This record gives sequence, C-alpha cells and structure tokens, in this order.
Amino acid sequence: MRKPVLVVLLSLFFQMTGFAQVRTLDDFIRLALSHSPLLKDYQWRLASNRIDSLRLRAGLAPQVNAVSNDSYAPMLRGIGQDDAITNGANLYAAISVSKEIVGRKNLQNQLLAIENQKQSILNPIQVTEQELKKNVTDQYISVFGLQRAVEFSMAELEILQKEERMVKQMTLSGTYKQTDYLTFRVQMLQQEMLIQQLHSRYKTAYRNLNYLCGVADTTTAAVGDPKLILEKLPELQRSVFYHQFLTDSLSLAIQNRQVDYNYHPKLSVFGDLGINSSLAVQPMKNFGPNIGLNLSIPLYDGHQRKMQHDQLALAEETRKAYRDFFAVQYNQQISTLMLQLQDNLRLIERVNKQVSYSAALVEANRKLLENGQVSITDYLLALTNLLSIKNQLIDNEIEKYQLISQLNYWSRESK
Repeated sequence: MRKPVLVVLLSLFFQMTGFAQVRTLDDFIRLALSHSPLLKDYQWRLASNRIDSLRLRAGLAPQVNAVSNDSYAPMLRGIGQDDAITNGANLYAAISVSKEIVGRKNLQNQLLAIENQKQSILNPIQVTEQELKKNVTDQYISVFGLQRAVEFSMAELEILQKEERMVKQMTLSGTYKQTDYLTFRVQMLQQEMLIQQLHSRYKTAYRNLNYLCGVADTTTAAVGDPKLILEKLPELQRSVFYHQFLTDSLSLAIQNRQVDYNYHPKLSVFGDLGINSSLAVQPMKNFGPNIGLNLSIPLYDGHQRKMQHDQLALAEETRKAYRDFFAVQYNQQISTLMLQLQDNLRLIERVNKQVSYSAALVEANRKLLENGQVSITDYLLALTNLLSIKNQLIDNEIEKYQLISQLNYWSRESK
C-alpha cells in the first residue's frame, strides 16, 4: 500500500508545481502590506496629523461664542443678599469675539512641529514596510528551499524506481545477490520517507507564510524562484533608518524654540456685543459693544525656562549617543553581510563543480550497474554522495538569498 500512496503524493506535487498557478514573492508581499493593521494605524495617524494642522490654523482665527450669565437675588422682608454686591438682578447676554495675537515666527514654529510630527510617522511606516518585506521574504525563501528539496528528491526517487526494476531482474538472473537487491530497496524506501517528511515541512512552511501575510488559507501552491538581486545601498545619512535621528534632532530644536516663545508676552483682543444690565433702570438701554485687550508678561517662574532647556539638552545628548552607536553597528553589519555573501558565492561555485563530477561518477556507475560490473553498495554510495552535494547546493543557494534579503532590508532610502 505504501507505493500507491507515494505515487499519489508525487502526482499531486508535480501537478501543483508543474501546472498550477505559481505564486511569486511579490504576490505575498502585496498581501502582507495590504493586510497589516500596523500600517493602517500609521495611515490613520497621518490623517490625524493633517487634522492637527487644520485645528492649529482654525484656533488662530477669531473665536465667536454666544454667552449668557443671568442672576436674580430676591429680598424677602428685608432679608437677602446685599444689593450693593448683587444689584438684585443681573442680565448678561452677548456675542463675544476673541483672538489671540501670535507672532509669525511662533506660528511657523508650531506649523513646523506638526510637519515634523508627520515625518515622525512617515519614518516608521517605511521601516515597518521594510521589516514586513524582509520577514515575508525570509519565510518565502524557506518555502522555496523546501520546494526545491522535494522536487529534487522526487526526481532522484523516480530514477531509483526505474533502476529498481532492472536490479530486481538482474537479481533473479543471479547477477546480484538477494542482499544487494534488499539494500537497494531499503535505499529507495528511505528516499520515499524523506520525500514525505520534506513535503510535510513544505506544507507547514507555506501555511506559516500565509499566516504571516494575514491570509486565512490552509491550502498550498507552488512558489516561483524569488530571483533576489542585491539592491544599491544608500549613503547612511540618506537611509530611512538613519533619518529618524534627523527627525528627532529637528523635533528637539523646535521644542527649544517653543520654550522661548512661551515666555514671550501674550496679547489677545476681545469684544462682545449684547446686553449687560442690573435691570434696575431702563434695562433695554443697557445694550451695546465692549472691547478690550489682554496682555500677559512673564516675569519670574523659578527658572523653569532654563530647566526645560537643560532637559532638552540632555535629550539631544542621548539622541547623539544612539545615532553614533547605530552608525557603528550599521557599518559593521553591512560589512559582515557583504563578506558572507562573497564567501557564499565562491562556495556555490565550488559545489557546482562537485555536482558535475559526482553526477558524472553516478552516471558511469549506472552504466556499470546495468552490466553487473559494479556492486550495489558502490553505486548507492556514489548516489548518496551526489544527493548530499546537491542538498548542500540547495542550502547554499538558499543562504545566498537570505543574505541578499538581509542586505536589501537596509536599502530603503528615506523619502
């Protein structure tokens, strides 16, 4: 029963990889970006930031309010609140207008703060996109590597199945011993079990890829070659990962200026038009306008202004420390990854040569096997070596893609 089950498994997999629609890396990246709740959250923050700018401008326009303040303090048999204070009754109803006078530079600084806040949202959006792309790419590479391993192992099994019939006939004719045939069968059964294990790992890795992209799907499909190429890395100062330090620096400078602006004299104008009457004499004639100025000049606050500047200075020193540490780590990591990639490419070149030699050796042993001139053990040993070298080649190619993925993660230039 084991053989028909495996035949069905192989048939399904070959159908999946050979005829079904192949999913690409770009397909999964698009799904992940469109489903990410974190990216949606950032987009909503950008919309809120635009509203902040509109609110700031609206707050600087004249503010109009309808105001009413009415009171009545009755006297009962000479007992009640003092008329000299309450006037007995008071009626106030008016339309009031007020406007705060803000200096041009102060206004520009507040608008710049909102614009810088927008940049502080755009930076994480780009970083989050890069992280999501890298995570999806790494998982996709794992799926592709397992798919390659399954396809390669199935191709080798197909060869073993064809040769198994030949070895069986030669065993019946006395060319090979019964133990030789059993050894061959054991090798073939081990290959079948390996394929089943690889296929199970492939399905799990594929479902994890769907999970990472926010796709509720338990089915599997074939994936194409990621075809990753090394992207050009921008200068450190233009990298999106470095740009956050520039944004933070500007934010601290804006806060420093705003501390000083907050200690400038504050002037506002106000006015109202309405009735303000004690209702004592001709209340209807107590209708008219009222205008005024409100001036506030800070004189002394216990040196809080200097304390705020000192706090911002400490924050700037902290920012510089993180920036310098990041620059050292960034350069070291890029250098390490580039060296690893160079070593990997050289190793792939050597392994490809080994594959050619091992494949030639297996082919020579296969011809000798057909004539009964080589032992089953020697043939299987040569085949096992070829399988091992090809698996090593797959591992090296997957490692190459993983290294390129890590380097491409740092290739995002700030917008």
